[in-house]
Amino acid sequence: MTGLIDFDEGYWTISDLPGHVSMRFKNMFSGIPFGSVPPYKLRDAPDRAYDIQWFTSRYPIAMTKAAKTHLDASVARYILSQDRLATLMNADYVPRIAQGIKDPESADPHQNRAAELFRSTGRLLLLDDVGLGKTVSALASIADGWGLPAVIVVQPHLADQWQDSINRFTDLTVCQIKKRKPHDLDPHDVYIFRYTNLSGWVDMLPQIKPVTAIFDEIQELRHGGKAEKGRAADALVATVENRIGLTATPIYNYGDEMFTVTEYIAPGSLGTREEFHINWCRNSGTHWIVKDPEALGSYLQEQGITLRRTEDDPEVGQALPQLRRALFQVAWNDGDVETDRDLQRRLAQRILTGSFTERGQAARELDILLRQETGIAKARAVAAYVRNLVVSGEQVILGGWHRAVYDIWTEALSDLRVVMFTGTESQKQKKEARAAILNQQADVIIISLRSGAGLDGLQDCIAHVVFGELDWSPEVHKQLIGRARRRGQIREVTAHYLWTDGGSDPVIMSMLGLKASQANGILNPYKEDIIQVATVDEGRMRTLARDVLGSLERDDRQLFSGDEIEIEDADIEWI
Repeated sequence: MTGLIDFDEGYWTISDLPGHVSMRFKNMFSGIPFGSVPPYKLRDAPDRAYDIQWFTSRYPIAMTKAAKTHLDASVARYILSQDRLATLMNADYVPRIAQGIKDPESADPHQNRAAELFRSTGRLLLLDDVGLGKTVSALASIADGWGLPAVIVVQPHLADQWQDSINRFTDLTVCQIKKRKPHDLDPHDVYIFRYTNLSGWVDMLPQIKPVTAIFDEIQELRHGGKAEKGRAADALVATVENRIGLTATPIYNYGDEMFTVTEYIAPGSLGTREEFHINWCRNSGTHWIVKDPEALGSYLQEQGITLRRTEDDPEVGQALPQLRRALFQVAWNDGDVETDRDLQRRLAQRILTGSFTERGQAARELDILLRQETGIAKARAVAAYVRNLVVSGEQVILGGWHRAVYDIWTEALSDLRVVMFTGTESQKQKKEARAAILNQQADVIIISLRSGAGLDGLQDCIAHVVFGELDWSPEVHKQLIGRARRRGQIREVTAHYLWTDGGSDPVIMSMLGLKASQANGILNPYKEDIIQVATVDEGRMRTLARDVLGSLERDDRQLFSGDEIEIEDADIEWI
């Protein structure tokens, strides 16, 4: 018997391995950095003890008493949990009907299954597609009193919506925390916090004594401890026994964000961040990209960490409505745009040739400059397109990003009833905007591309979503579509992508493929129709910079030759 294995404070330490055993160990536990020599330190994970037990059956290694005790207990728990998981996820298994749901409401079979899985494991990242009722799944798990008191953390504009749902589906008492400054609270079953005020209440958590944490739209925590809300969430996670995160879009940009989100639900399940990078990712400049999204997605599901159902799942009793996508090219209007060609050229060149700091600053400036310029240039054409939908009798969700673009839209549509739901409006104004649309008192609701996640109710009256500006992330687009395409919608939903052949639109459309492949593989690891996209080695801004320089060079040649450019609107392409 050679070597020694110890366990202390959540980490395994493996030391004194002979050379040939050390090589085998590193091959199996690939999270160990290349070139490392014993002692090796590995973060504990649900399946790690099981793997260590298998390795020591092949290569006997001495263990400390603490390591042997922890290994035996962990392996036993892991085997039981895997057996239970296999039972719960068997297609023939009939999940228990959630208790505590008020008549006449009920939880659907797929929602009951999610609730039972969460109650069984105490941790779940619920990734059900937009519109399948993740809120009800979470409430079904606690409606009968299990896991109380519970703390629910939400985006500010969803707090009232969550309180309404709790009162509609359960008899639980609920307290909505609206202020950041802590004060004494009466006992309740459920406490609703906002991501924006949770940090002010960290020291009061022992008074509340929460047992369960529910993170709605958990992608809010994708930046982890770099943000104040991430640090506050860390404190909450440390106090509770059960953790569930709800989102259809955990990945907005790159797969590395999946590690951060998963840490709030199942700490240690993917090892340390360094182990995750070594095991699952490749480096691409300042980003870590998952090498095999399908493999990561299947691993997370097989470990019972994630659960994902789509409209194609046979257990989903009511499928989402059909989705039709319309791609429509609109004209570029030079009259609204003030283009600083020299500034664009300088920024693009700096991105390609400058120092690290210069490249970063130039990239941010060029991104803001070009995306706003593009939105402004096509704003009037977008407004005309939306007007045609309204005249035909439709209410419209209009997605954008820049205030200058909103101003053109509202001016061009001033004779229509337009309300706003963006980052500028107060929670009261957003609530009034939602009510106006639902009561047929507004024709168009302008929603910031990153402000509408979780917004419910629009499916009752709207079936058309227009993207007047594009985002780098396909998951942002999916979230906005989900405001209309969700359970309760009785019509086919159409997503209209309005793009122009200039500015940032062409590059954004091409770059969206990489990010889509990251999300699709992790969310849908067993799908055969995953989008296959060629690897992109360059960062999006280097690609954009090259496109800008090429466009400026073409414009210079055309100006020099005196050629006239005529742009015609393309026909709608339905996909």
